[in-house]
Amino acid sequence: MEFFIDTAVVDEVREIHAWGVLSGVTTNPSLVAASGRDFKEVIQEISALVGGAISAEVTALDAEGMIKEGREVAQWSEHVVVKLPLTPAGLQACKTLTSEGIKTNVTLCFSVPQALLAARAGATYVSPFAGRVDDIGWDGIELIRQIKEAYVLGDIRTKVLAASIRHPQHVVQSALAGADVATIPYKVFASMIKHPLTQAGLDAFLADWAKRAGASPETPASEAGTNPQQGGVTAQGGTKQ
Repeated sequence: MEFFIDTAVVDEVREIHAWGVLSGVTTNPSLVAASGRDFKEVIQEISALVGGAISAEVTALDAEGMIKEGREVAQWSEHVVVKLPLTPAGLQACKTLTSEGIKTNVTLCFSVPQALLAARAGATYVSPFAGRVDDIGWDGIELIRQIKEAYVLGDIRTKVLAASIRHPQHVVQSALAGADVATIPYKVFASMIKHPLTQAGLDAFLADWAKRAGASPETPASEAGTNPQQGGVTAQGGTKQ
């Protein structure tokens, strides 16, 4: 399963991209508005930084407006994927843009029938919203699983992009449900990398190295000296005479 980051904050993209795990970025009008920056400028900066698939959403509500806006947005970068709402107009725009070779991400998907319609309209990605489905008492991960199963049985190539990810377990569950991509908020990425046993193990390793190098366990590793086999410290921690 590929990882995208769901944000329009370039600093967040830059930090997670440095980990070497990103395949793309998703944005939406709310995220761009929250960033306080120009939409085109943000998309182009992110595209130059990450490459991959960068979803940029249209704001028009009619098919003609979506098509016009989608064509324009697609010219901003070769990495742009035009994001469209799962509405009749959105499906029409998806069909037209796809026929022109423009990649699309049909968003706001909340059911298998919707996902099947998006696929038949030629969507490159469909984005079921796991967290929002959970919010209304349904099972968002089961929705992802059912969409993926329907696509496999129907030999459909549209990729399932798990969206509205709320916590690390959503990521795990999306992977087990067969999602092709999970688009993950910055805070969830930050939670995924942390585990108390990882930090405890690291602290123990560094404390042992500090003692081996002749320093106290409290001495930072960066100040613990050079290789204990060299210089003026013995392997047992005593000073050579």
